Amino acid sequence: MTQPPHDEPTAADPEELREQVEQTRAELGQTVEALAAKADVKARTQEKAAEVKEQAAAKATDVKEQATAKAAEVKEQATAKAAELKEQTALKAGELKAKAAELAHQAQDKLPDPVKEKAALAAEQARTKAGQAGQLWQDKAPEPVRQKTAQGAQLARDNRKALLVATGVAVVAWLAFRRKG
Repeated sequence: MTQPPHDEPTAADPEELREQVEQTRAELGQTVEALAAKADVKARTQEKAAEVKEQAAAKATDVKEQATAKAAEVKEQATAKAAELKEQTALKAGELKAKAAELAHQAQDKLPDPVKEKAALAAEQARTKAGQAGQLWQDKAPEPVRQKTAQGAQLARDNRKALLVATGVAVVAWLAFRRKG
């Protein structure tokens, strides 16, 4: 038989010896299990993969939260900028409208009477021709086309301000381009 290690006391009776043997077996079993776990590369790989997957999911959640916060911030900034631009555009459109009315009034004041009379006559003729064209349209155009045209006209009437603003912006852009050229 082998001798017990020097650091462990020897058993005084057989019962104590059995307990030491059982304890040694249990320790040996745990050691064997630990070695087997270290030797099981597949299980260790799966554990590591699960750990990495969990870390990636946590990182993805963090990134998603950050992106959501940033998107909300950008949306808020864009909304504020759009409101500012809308206000500026409305102000500019009002200025342009006033300027156009002033220029039209000045032009009308400078026109000689014969030109004013000819312009009035031409305007009346244009209104008459437009009325005739409108009547011809009503008589000759198919119903679906008339309905679509009526819808477009109603949409234009409903969005007058937007159309005026767009026209004003186009005129300002044209004037700016013309001054540069």
